[in-house]
Amino acid sequence: MTNLKAMSTNKDFQQFENMHEEQLPVPKHKLHDWTHFAGLYAAEHVAATEFVIGATFVALGAKTMDIIMGLLIGNILAVLSWTLITSPIAVDTRLSLYTYLNKIAGDSMSKLYNWANVLIFTVISAAMVTVSSTAVRFAFDIPAQLDWYPTNVWFVMIVLAVGAFVVFVAIYGFNAVSEFSGICAPWLFTMFASGAIVLLPALSLDVLGKTLPGGWSDLVSIGNQSIWTGVNSEGQPGIGLVEVIGFGWAANTITHFGLIDMALLRFAKKKSYGLATSTGMLFGHYIAWISAGIMGAGAAVILGKTIVELDPGDVAYYALGWSGFVIVIVAGWTTAITNLYRAGLAAQAIFSHFSLRKTTMAVGAAMVIIACFPFVFSQILPLLTYAGLIVVPVGAIVFAEHQLFPKIGYTRYWSKFQDYAHSSPAVISWGLGLVFGFGLNVLDVMSFYYLFIPTWIFTIIVYTLLAGKYGAKKQYPEAEARERTYNENVELYQQELAASAPPAVKDTSAFSKVLSFLSYAALVVTLLLAGNVLFGSQDESTYFSNRETFYFYGFICTLLYFVAAYWVMKRGKIVNAK
Repeated sequence: MTNLKAMSTNKDFQQFENMHEEQLPVPKHKLHDWTHFAGLYAAEHVAATEFVIGATFVALGAKTMDIIMGLLIGNILAVLSWTLITSPIAVDTRLSLYTYLNKIAGDSMSKLYNWANVLIFTVISAAMVTVSSTAVRFAFDIPAQLDWYPTNVWFVMIVLAVGAFVVFVAIYGFNAVSEFSGICAPWLFTMFASGAIVLLPALSLDVLGKTLPGGWSDLVSIGNQSIWTGVNSEGQPGIGLVEVIGFGWAANTITHFGLIDMALLRFAKKKSYGLATSTGMLFGHYIAWISAGIMGAGAAVILGKTIVELDPGDVAYYALGWSGFVIVIVAGWTTAITNLYRAGLAAQAIFSHFSLRKTTMAVGAAMVIIACFPFVFSQILPLLTYAGLIVVPVGAIVFAEHQLFPKIGYTRYWSKFQDYAHSSPAVISWGLGLVFGFGLNVLDVMSFYYLFIPTWIFTIIVYTLLAGKYGAKKQYPEAEARERTYNENVELYQQELAASAPPAVKDTSAFSKVLSFLSYAALVVTLLLAGNVLFGSQDESTYFSNRETFYFYGFICTLLYFVAAYWVMKRGKIVNAK
């Protein structure tokens, strides 16, 4: 009996050996601790587009206190959305949305949806590459690219070089993306904070006539008079607290309510690791957006322009010197790599006979071509908001099937159990959800930033009603038994793989500890240099001198940090390879 069972199990394993890794649940031995996700989200959401968004809040005419309180509330709501909606489904299934949707809605809808995701994330990645390229073009005195098409051949060459690096990292999968993000995240935080500190005296001189604000009331005065004035670019009253909260919450609906980040959180050991997104939201979007506004306004004062006339390269240079070029490039890279990884996953779900590496390379080639056209990054905010509204109904369908159906006595995966090529309720619900959401937008019945909420709820109700009529109320005992057997065999197969996988070994050598200390010491010194610019500049001439000192030694600290941090990572890999 035992031998027959072993033979049956081995036969079942053959089907898994012919499948790509992304089509199976993530095995237990490949799960990650919360620190991986803290670094991943930190790096992804401290992006080069934060410079663009910082200018957008100024152009929209937000007020200082609305920015401070509104972004805090909005980003906390975003963290809770990942934790309560996305993470539980990702950890339960261990599948990406692209693979899981196929079990729920069938092949036809999955392919249509995955094509939409390939397009969305390819364009987002392209926008990040374009923004990164603005820093390089600034360094080589290439004219700003203000048209929708490129006007300089050298700019195109820069885009090709920057994009090639993004593709190179993304094709190596989740671990490579996580490692690169983990290195970049602490430095990105440090540089965004330092940039705001360094340019605050310039704003203080312009508004108050002194280099150091006297307290909180002075800081609010600087904000109200020079940054977030409450008046938009057309001279009209700007957005208020409610809109700012909605902006902070809705900026990532595509990944939390839309469940796209199942692709990342499927590697989490616990559902609570959704809270690790707070590094991206509270430190990234919150601090980075505020810092970007300060940096943009400070650079505008120095150059005698308005903040909306500056591109990220201008802002970063006057805030951070040569380190500014690096931050725009790296911040663009971290976000582009993560989104290209998502696009590659979606493409691999469509072309399942190709490996993730091949589909990512193909999508990456398209991304590099798109990145050559500067209009992409200038339209990034409308793209993100509309993309969220497209994806949210599908997230609602998956949420209903996974979380709601078992609670109301419906059968999960009922469409699959009926051997349907596609789920009519899913297709109809997605279509009606799009009509509902964009219809509300046309009618202008509420702020655009909150449209995802009624759209999500509407789609859940429609899908539940339709699925009940098409067969979700029925029981499928034989099919459910086959599903349980399949999942058990997957687990046994992965246990066999885990047994043969070498255990991870932590690098505890003294030299690696020294390198790690040097990397973090470089960040501390950078912050101290920035603090000296703010608190050690008694007058304008001293401020200019201290700022130049920060530019020079801050760049040396940047080089030291990346050399030391990368060396530590490589030494850890060598230890595990032995």
